[in-house]
Amino acid sequence: MSKILEIKNLTHIYENSGSSKFAAIDDISFSVEEGEIIGIIGHTGSGKTTLVEHLNGLLKPTSGTILLDGKDIWENKKNMKLIRSKIGLVFQYPEYQLFEETVFKDIAYGPKNMGLSGDDLKNRVLDTCSIVGINNSFLEKSPFDLSGGEKRRVAIAGVMAMKPKVIIFDEPIAGLDPMSRSSIIQMIDDYRTSTGATVLIISHNMDDMAKLADKLLVLNKGKLARFDTTENVFKDSDFLKSIGLNIPTVAEIFGILRKKGMDVPDNIFTTDD
Repeated sequence: MSKILEIKNLTHIYENSGSSKFAAIDDISFSVEEGEIIGIIGHTGSGKTTLVEHLNGLLKPTSGTILLDGKDIWENKKNMKLIRSKIGLVFQYPEYQLFEETVFKDIAYGPKNMGLSGDDLKNRVLDTCSIVGINNSFLEKSPFDLSGGEKRRVAIAGVMAMKPKVIIFDEPIAGLDPMSRSSIIQMIDDYRTSTGATVLIISHNMDDMAKLADKLLVLNKGKLARFDTTENVFKDSDFLKSIGLNIPTVAEIFGILRKKGMDVPDNIFTTDD
């Protein structure tokens, strides 16, 4: 695998009224390989959203560099539209950004702005719907007539239809019922498998991170506290708890069993494990 994203010494300083300043993210460096799923975890206010909003140029760093395929995304501001087609960002509660008359038009909006039309545009929408499990019978419906989970799926499909090389999700399962949550997580995994896209996902749900993520990036007070395989990060449960994070439910149970003297492994994090 080759590196698709490299973050070098990234810092973002917010200035409050007066002379007060604070670093929302502070001297962060890491790299992401093509096709990986990276989970981004940390307590509220640790800098997760600030970090990902730098990756497609929504925020400009105070200092540091973001490289996409080895090129600085801020090298030429005129290229930012192209950068944002290559790095898609799905905001928290993306269904609030639905606005078109039909599901088809909403999913087609991004690809249409990229210059697709006619059969090429139609096929892009249909292909995306096939990947993410949206029934073609939905396409002429109003997105506002769908359930919450269906709206979320359509909104995410609109970003996926642009075929970004990297797609970033900020709490994609927030506010959903358990069935819809499971469906969205499976959709993200299926999309990575079928397209080879690289995925970064912010989540507070450690059970989902255990199932989905290849690696975990842990933020604490704006600093990079850990970046390692999901297994290695979750094995260090004492550290995670010390910075206010939970561990997967199954790992918690197995930890209790070990403390009671049972000889059970320390790398069991999901029900499938």
